[in-house]
Amino acid sequence: MNAKLLLLLSVALGLSPLSSTAVDAPLPNILLICVDDLRPELGCYGVRYIHSPHIDALASSGRTFQRHYVQAPTCGASRYAMLTGRYGPTNNKALFTRAAELAREKKSVSPSMPAWFRKYGYTTVSVGKVSHHPGGWGGSDWDDPNELEMPYSWNMTHMPSGLWQHPRGAMHGLAHGEIRSKAGGMDVYQTVDGPDSTYPDGLITETALEELETLSTTGAPFFLAVGFIRPHLPFGAPAQYFDPYSDAELPPIPHPEKPTGQTTWHASSEFMKYNRWGQDPNMDPDFALEVRRHYAASVTYADAQVGRLLRKLQDLGLDRNTIVVLWGDHGWHLGEHAIWGKHSLFEESLRSPLIIRSPQEPAPGESTNAIVESIDIFPTLCELAGLPTPETLHGSSLTRHLKDPSLPGHTAISYARKDTTIRTDSYRLIAHDDGHLELYDHTSAEGETRNIANRSPEITTRLLHQIQERLQTE
Repeated sequence: MNAKLLLLLSVALGLSPLSSTAVDAPLPNILLICVDDLRPELGCYGVRYIHSPHIDALASSGRTFQRHYVQAPTCGASRYAMLTGRYGPTNNKALFTRAAELAREKKSVSPSMPAWFRKYGYTTVSVGKVSHHPGGWGGSDWDDPNELEMPYSWNMTHMPSGLWQHPRGAMHGLAHGEIRSKAGGMDVYQTVDGPDSTYPDGLITETALEELETLSTTGAPFFLAVGFIRPHLPFGAPAQYFDPYSDAELPPIPHPEKPTGQTTWHASSEFMKYNRWGQDPNMDPDFALEVRRHYAASVTYADAQVGRLLRKLQDLGLDRNTIVVLWGDHGWHLGEHAIWGKHSLFEESLRSPLIIRSPQEPAPGESTNAIVESIDIFPTLCELAGLPTPETLHGSSLTRHLKDPSLPGHTAISYARKDTTIRTDSYRLIAHDDGHLELYDHTSAEGETRNIANRSPEITTRLLHQIQERLQTE
């Protein structure tokens, strides 16, 4: 009798979920790696000036999804969608809203991904920024250190704060414990000599490595989620990661002009709150180049942390039975459309890396151009692990794309505030709450620089209907 059948039988009979030692084939472990504000600025996505050897190595042994889109260009709403497999609220309080619903009536709330795996015998552990708040505590306004963001989900959560005093300090921390105050003034980028632990992600990695050691000895399958903060603002990384970029010439910024008639544009308010020494990257090309170099250094620093995790997985002999997922919670503009940040519904905010490596799937190293969404990760992992999939999920499994990367994908839905967008193979439609529409033709070199909604009413109407159908999921 196989592992899946035994699990289903145990649940049907009301028995405790079976551990991997009780079945003839061990359940696969899951390692979910979340990277904050990571656009597809990686070698495996064709960006040659970026040093990302460890993520590239993961891609060479797994499946890289070249057109993966998140549900929202903001951390909280995007992570809600990935962790629940469902479309949901559009703001950073999404998971705390769900926690309040759980407190009122648990049975009516669709399970989270870690809660589902925990139900079937997995030990679930979170380290770093996996949900919106690093460590999963802190309240929707960071004001309640005892409020849990994802009840019933994790056996254990960790957010090592070190010199940064508390998780929020580490979230926006620079070297040697420097934290952002309400008065502002923190530099937008920084680099100093020192080990990886000079910045918070080094501590996150060390804790994750300790957890891997412990989990490897229990005999039970594990679901370990590790969330790295960089390259989130401020862009801080040890000097060894910045040095390769200190004099690097980067390609020109594509379509750097502020668009006209496109109301998804915004003025980069998050970025502008940091100390920029009086400089504006849209007006100062040298400053813009320096910002981009420091973002690149932060990516390489995050890549090094991924490498340490994967090396430990291999050293412990766990790589042969561990599914690895690397996911970026959304993209980030580096001057495209004159935006420095996320929060738009343009391609740069919504497209992010997704790499899945499953030891049981063939054709490693080939990428796929299928359009997929973050909500697809939950059902994919269920199928790969041989677990049933909750009927309440909105996403669909990607296992067929792991078997055959040439298969087509599906349209992708995203949202911000009350506005929505749909991405197809050829078009992006952005529908604003006030009725304004933006339609872009991705078969044209103009891409998302020319709004053709007024001259393409049939396409616009068809895509509006598709948005409504996809979001009528309750």
